Amino acid sequence: MSEAEEFEIDGRSVRVSSVDKVYYPERGFTKGDLVRYLIAVGGGMLRGLRDRPTTLQRFVHGVTGESFFQKRVPKNLPEWIPTARITFPSGRFADEMAPDTVAALVWAANLGTLTFHPWPVRRTDTEHPDELRIDLDPQPGTDFADAIHAAHAMREVLDEYGLTAWPKTSGGRGLHLYVPIRPDRQFTEVRRAVIALARELEARMPDRVTTAWWKEERGERIFVDYNQMARDRTIAAAYSPRPTVRATVSAPLTWDEVDDAHPDDFDLGSMPARYARLGDVHADMAEHAFDLRPVLELADRQARDHGVGDLPYPPDHPKMPGEPPRVQPSRAREH
Repeated sequence: MSEAEEFEIDGRSVRVSSVDKVYYPERGFTKGDLVRYLIAVGGGMLRGLRDRPTTLQRFVHGVTGESFFQKRVPKNLPEWIPTARITFPSGRFADEMAPDTVAALVWAANLGTLTFHPWPVRRTDTEHPDELRIDLDPQPGTDFADAIHAAHAMREVLDEYGLTAWPKTSGGRGLHLYVPIRPDRQFTEVRRAVIALARELEARMPDRVTTAWWKEERGERIFVDYNQMARDRTIAAAYSPRPTVRATVSAPLTWDEVDDAHPDDFDLGSMPARYARLGDVHADMAEHAFDLRPVLELADRQARDHGVGDLPYPPDHPKMPGEPPRVQPSRAREH
């Protein structure tokens, strides 16, 4: 059993047990390496996490062991770590940690947290998202290069409606685009805006992009996962480690970097040096808050001109007004 170590961070002493425990066997990264990584990039991580209710994806025995999502504050949460009360689609509620210091990140890492999943809201107002998140998800037969192509096209769509996005790798095969928005819309409205943008992109690139919820209908196209904006759906935070054999992390990028980027370029070993050299390349996101009205007007036009309405919600959501049947198309045909 490896020994514990005390880390002095933010004027606090955080005890981390078993610092030599291997979390990423292929790369040899340990729990201690994870903690030192979080300290190195903590400023950038907090930009995306601060005051946001955050679900913890815990891997107590590393990436080769079982994992679980912790949506309620862990036991023995220190009093100096803030919490936020969120409401699930079922109407039930929970308190989640809302990190505001690097020390809080290290405390969570001691529990085996690898990936931090923040809600797109702040603890002071958990009903109105202040980020619109677009998840470009490669389907079988497509890859990261296809996601890049879709990202550039989506950037053009966003620009036409007065929005600017900041791109980052998912840490896996996809790309995420973040748009800071005014916190004056409900989850349902922000999700509707993503659907409208996705439909516009799909209309321009029908052979390369899809909004089809059912996998059997997607084909070899990039899926714009609009349900990542549904209540209780979260995306890995910027700089967050991912449970991959290469220990990749979700890497913020500038648009000039996107074409030459690859998910494997950014990991627990390489990101601290990049961060020390460039700082947080998404730091200026906080200076912006865009208005969704033009996109919601686009949604209205799509409904009027093309007769399109809502799209299916995730299966654990209650049935929503105007939602189409949640029946897999092939099964619907059987009946």
